[in-house]
This record gives sequence, structure tokens and C-alpha cells, in this order.
Amino acid sequence: MARLELVKASEKRVEVRLRGEDHTMANLIVKLAIRKPHVTYAAYRIDHPLVDDPVVVIATDGTVSPIDVLENVLNEIVKLCDEFKEKFEKTASKG
Repeated sequence: MARLELVKASEKRVEVRLRGEDHTMANLIVKLAIRKPHVTYAAYRIDHPLVDDPVVVIATDGTVSPIDVLENVLNEIVKLCDEFKEKFEKTASKG
């Protein structure tokens, strides 16, 4: 199970390490974050691909908190997964 670790935070920028994750989750978070209003930058880095976890960076214009954006994105991911699961179960039950 992944664990979020706050690396840096300010009024306009947040950096969060995704312990136990790889490109998959980091890329999903970034792709959804960059679409949000007032987000000026969203990316992730992995300093060394063999030993480091990804660090997601989200920056805003200051109108919204980057931590609020991250929370919104994580909630959106849960919702998308729930919708996918529901559609999959309906399709699978039709057999």
C-alpha cells in the first residue's frame, strides 16, 4: 500500500513522495492535476529509477491550495476506480 510523504509545502506549491509507488500512480495524479483550474504546473520526478520513489509536484497560481488540488485529484481517482469497477462487474455478470 502506498504512503504519501510531504516533502515540501507552501502556499502555491506542494511536493509529495509516493512511497511504494512507481510511474503509474504518479503519472495519473499529474495528468488529472494539470487539468484543474489554477494549476500552473504538475509533474513528477524519480531521482533514481532503481531506488527512489516518485515525487509529485503541483503548483498553483495561489487562488487554490495545491494540497486541496491533490486531495481533489485523489478523490477523483477513487471515483474513477469505483465507476470502472461497477461497469466491469455489470459486464462480467452478463457473462
